[in-house]
Amino acid sequence: MNRLSYSVADLLERGAMDQPQELRRLFHRLNNQLGIILAHAELMEKKASDETSRARAGQVVSSVLDAMSTAKEIRMQMGNKASEA
Repeated sequence: MNRLSYSVADLLERGAMDQPQELRRLFHRLNNQLGIILAHAELMEKKASDETSRARAGQVVSSVLDAMSTAKEIRMQMGNKASEA
């Protein structure tokens, strides 16, 4: 797997808009990872044999959806700041 040359900390230190391509890649990678977690959690929720396991999987589903929304908000906020500059 080809790893990105910049971490989130690197981008924030440099100023996120100095490296927009790398930042987009990081958000894309984050969304892919969250999507995989979401798919597995939904599958676990559906196939769980007991209510406790279903509830735990449901909490993971809810948290992943919140994380996806947060990532989208961050991306939008960074876009707004770039357009103000």
